[in-house]
Amino acid sequence: MFQIIGIITLFAMVFGGYLLAGGHMDVIIQALPFEMMMIGGAAIAALLTGNSVVVIKGTMAGLGKIFAGPKWKAQDYQDLLSLLFLLTKTMKSKGVIALESHIENPTESAIFTRYPKIVKDHFAVDFICDTLRMMTMNLEDPHQVEDAMEKQLEKHHHEADAPAHTLQNMADALPALGIVAAVLGVIKTMGAISEPPEYLGKLIGSALVGTFLGVFLAYGLVGPMASRLKGIVEEEAAFYQIIQSVLVAHLHGNAAQISVEIGRGNVPSPMQPSFADLEAVLTAIPPDAG
Repeated sequence: MFQIIGIITLFAMVFGGYLLAGGHMDVIIQALPFEMMMIGGAAIAALLTGNSVVVIKGTMAGLGKIFAGPKWKAQDYQDLLSLLFLLTKTMKSKGVIALESHIENPTESAIFTRYPKIVKDHFAVDFICDTLRMMTMNLEDPHQVEDAMEKQLEKHHHEADAPAHTLQNMADALPALGIVAAVLGVIKTMGAISEPPEYLGKLIGSALVGTFLGVFLAYGLVGPMASRLKGIVEEEAAFYQIIQSVLVAHLHGNAAQISVEIGRGNVPSPMQPSFADLEAVLTAIPPDAG
């Protein structure tokens, strides 16, 4: 919502100020299709040339995220803590054997299927199940499990951050591409040097539209979008870091309630449930939920 308001404000302030200062839109409107073709086309070509298919698809999907916001909401963090509570409690009270059926087939697990949104996130489910599986095999070496979790998170974050990095590269290139379009406009102007000053003035104005567009798109649109997408990626990464903090706490011998409380402390402040709210949710879970 705020992104749409921001874009409307951007256009209103920039072009409104231009018109109030006595500017005319004729030259910009006439040059816009050709300048956008050169600048936008070159930016898209650079995107296609410099990135893999996976990154390009991720960038396209990321554009939707910019307006939709982070995937995980306050309820999802509460659900995650509840899921981890059930898993760690089952492992603590019933042993490794009781946990195996849940981590080997999470889509049919009575614990996992209580939280369908989390089950749909393949990385979250795989991260939980793979870590618990390692814990059953390497309980005598907790640091090995921690290192493996850290590497998995680093890899996932690096891949998730690629679309934001790609958008930022595009933003950095747009001013230079605007100059390219402007230079082509100057070349066109020099080819008509014998024309009257009025005609040459329009050609020069059209050429400068390219420089304007490159800077305007870079710092007014694409750059802020890249920054927003990076922020969303960082916020979504916190969801997976909570998994790490809870399972590491469990790995060091803490009770399920304590492990989940440690995880609650790492939930981003706007999404963080209170101690009382989380306790009420955990208490309301049926004893036979696992």
